[in-house]
Amino acid sequence: MAYINSQLLFLTTSPRTPSKMIPEIDLLVRHFNGQPWNNETQRHFIEILREEQFFNGKGENDPALSARDRINRAPKSLGFVNLSPAISLTPAGKMLLDSKYQDEIFLRQLLKFQIPSPYHKPTVKATAFCVKPYLEILRLIRTLGSLTFDELQIFGMQLTDWHNFASIVQKINRFRIAKTEHPQNYRTFKINYLLDELKNVYATRIAQGEIKTRESNDLSLNKFLKTQASNTRDYADACFRYLRATGVVNVSNTGKSLSIAGERIKDVDYLLKTVDRNPCFINEEPLYADYLGNPKLPKLLTDNRKALIERLNVEFKTSSFPKNASISDLKNLLHDLSERRKNALIANQVSELKNYQSYDQIQETFHQIERNELYDAPLMLEWNTWRAMTMLNGGRIQANLNFDDFGKPLSTAPGNTPDIVCDYGDYLLAVEVTMATGQKQYDMEGEPVSRHLGKMKKTSGKPCYCLFLAPHINEACIAHFYTLHRLNISYYGGQSTIVPLPLSVFQKMLEDSYQVDYTPTPRHVRNLFEYSNKLVKTCKNEMQWFEAIKQKATNWLSL
Repeated sequence: MAYINSQLLFLTTSPRTPSKMIPEIDLLVRHFNGQPWNNETQRHFIEILREEQFFNGKGENDPALSARDRINRAPKSLGFVNLSPAISLTPAGKMLLDSKYQDEIFLRQLLKFQIPSPYHKPTVKATAFCVKPYLEILRLIRTLGSLTFDELQIFGMQLTDWHNFASIVQKINRFRIAKTEHPQNYRTFKINYLLDELKNVYATRIAQGEIKTRESNDLSLNKFLKTQASNTRDYADACFRYLRATGVVNVSNTGKSLSIAGERIKDVDYLLKTVDRNPCFINEEPLYADYLGNPKLPKLLTDNRKALIERLNVEFKTSSFPKNASISDLKNLLHDLSERRKNALIANQVSELKNYQSYDQIQETFHQIERNELYDAPLMLEWNTWRAMTMLNGGRIQANLNFDDFGKPLSTAPGNTPDIVCDYGDYLLAVEVTMATGQKQYDMEGEPVSRHLGKMKKTSGKPCYCLFLAPHINEACIAHFYTLHRLNISYYGGQSTIVPLPLSVFQKMLEDSYQVDYTPTPRHVRNLFEYSNKLVKTCKNEMQWFEAIKQKATNWLSL
């Protein structure tokens, strides 16, 4: 059981991207089903997890705590696993692992998440909670037409009791009016507005001098407010990502806002009308666990045969099916048709990209990423790099990120594959991208990038290279990749040709390909990596190699 001691909304934040819990849940039940969830099994779970291709992390300082963070939060809180009296998969968890309707499963489970519950108990110092957070945030989006990230952070996190819904709407409308008076200095306006709201939320605590934050000896009001602001941002970010996984909302990455997907408005209206707003089974854990793990609750509009037929007729007018088709048959047909539409839209994108029609847009998106103007910059970087590589030259360029039903980026690539794989026939190129900086860049990317490339070499039997892109390249990554050029490590399939480049250099490569009067070929790409292999033999150290390969990349078509 988790005890909540907050004046603001509580949401699950681990893992940050919901799809990443799926392989970890599968790993948990495969190895520990029927065993107690204690320090021993928790440490053992992390030991096994570290060996998995999809794992990005360490979990070294306190393995048991790391395990609880990964499993006790979203997997348990959303009803996918039971941890007492022993580890087991719930019916909803089994559906998550086996079904192709993962968006529908996430939607049902998020709608049941509530505070208070037998799993989340507010303390006497917490505010009075009475809310199903994701249900009410969906209601906010539908009521207001759209909800920006800032509005969710400042006001959505105050929706701790659904009875206060109307007052939160009024606050957001006042904020929108006030915002029009500060068009030139919005950032300062937003920060001041957030701090003022936090002062009101925590007025009693501030008056009583209870403003110490964990892991800090700074007792200032400024530190306290800064910590709370950071918390609201983390919760708002997680809320964005989890709602995105349901398939009923669209995210405007440029506007950093959520809106109900046009084709799903009826679905959302049905839910807002039929799902009870009050938490249930608050003090009855067995009943709550059964309710939470039930994959058929709450009822969705897609459980209605007539509604399914209506949606098929609207979205896919030429579709046909037997008059006696079951709900399951209709859902399968809807899924298959949606997949075909998505693949057709992506194919159309590829065609436009290869003709350089999106060149200016791609370059501007990279600039927006560097200026931190887009929501979910890691996802946008991965997607935009796929577009750039598709435009850059021939070959089959596969993005391993997830796309939604309309070919828009949904979530980043799973941890067991390169972000992008470029198949040029006689060789392969893995492309890895990251927004991480400093030592964190090396900790998160160094070993996984090497592992992905090694796996690709072993499975393909072809020469393989890797391009590593980030806004800024950490020196530890430079040293690591330089060393791998020179060492024959069987675990990584021999010597590893991994070329790290700052995003600005890659943009210059795009510019060069756009300006020449011919289309670059796979040979031009390969020349850069073969040049790197020769270069490491003559360089005195990793920084000399890095500077030299950057210089060559800015003139890569002359190699």
